[in-house]
Amino acid sequence: MTLLLMFFFVGSASWLGTWLLRAYALRRRILDIPNQRSSHSRPTPRGGGMAIVLSFLLTLPILVLGNWLTPAQAIALLGGGGVVALVGFLDDHRHIPARWRLLAHVLSAAWAIYWLGGVPDLQLGDTVFSLGWVGVPLGILYLVWLLNLYNFMDGIDGIAAVEAITTCLSVVAIAALIGSWQLALLPALLATAVAGFLYWNFPPAKIFMGDAGSGFLGFILGVLSLLMAWERPELLFSWLILLGVFLVDASCTLLRRFLRGEKVYEAHRSHAYQHASRIIGSHLPVTLAVALINLCWLLPLAIWVALGGNAVLLLILAYLPLLGLAFKYRAGLGE
Repeated sequence: MTLLLMFFFVGSASWLGTWLLRAYALRRRILDIPNQRSSHSRPTPRGGGMAIVLSFLLTLPILVLGNWLTPAQAIALLGGGGVVALVGFLDDHRHIPARWRLLAHVLSAAWAIYWLGGVPDLQLGDTVFSLGWVGVPLGILYLVWLLNLYNFMDGIDGIAAVEAITTCLSVVAIAALIGSWQLALLPALLATAVAGFLYWNFPPAKIFMGDAGSGFLGFILGVLSLLMAWERPELLFSWLILLGVFLVDASCTLLRRFLRGEKVYEAHRSHAYQHASRIIGSHLPVTLAVALINLCWLLPLAIWVALGGNAVLLLILAYLPLLGLAFKYRAGLGE
């Protein structure tokens, strides 16, 4: 009963919080104004992602009291996620230089990894590699890249929320299949929080997530993937497969823009999903396509990994058609 009430609270708080944040943003004129780099055509309130942040983080002390989460894990999520969200919230209101945002992101990642006790072992086939302190900078880079790519990929209505929900629900399914329900709790709560926000963000969006929400989601998904990998190292590859749409599009776009000498930190609309939405003339088909790819293509492969399949080969198999889509829709290239 306690868990059911918690899920009800999280979903309701996120829904109501997004409505309140929309009213606040309209009153304070905190709007995304369309420009040549935008994928939308009308001024839209932003910052609704803070409802996800607050509704999710407020449950963590309750989970600790119920012995569903250790204090160290809660501190990792609260401290790191809270700082990422705060910096994003301030950036939504008044621009913060990229170097200071990056510093906050690195410190947040280092904080999370410290409280998690380092990074989990890396399993390749039957061989398990203990990374030790060597893995700490790799773990920081992983978390910083995930939170930033999530920000990059939050460029059309509903896409970031749908990615988070389908990824989390897929992880819940995997946890059920391997008989580890406790691993499913945090992803399920996060999916519930995002669902409350998605009501307002579904195409056509009435409010945008903002940097506070997108960076927070990327960071928390990264931390959750490390938490599950501490239990079973091969599950990290399941997460990498499930996040494939965002990882491949963002990485291809960044690499191509870097090789062309462009400033990779500047706003643009050259991601594959942005090209696709302009070609189709609508955000909704692209957002729904991401959900279908995640559930019909990536989820079966992620389950295969969890049930003992070759993680590296399945990761490559998962990414090959995603790379094809990235090149088909000109990821990283101008209009």
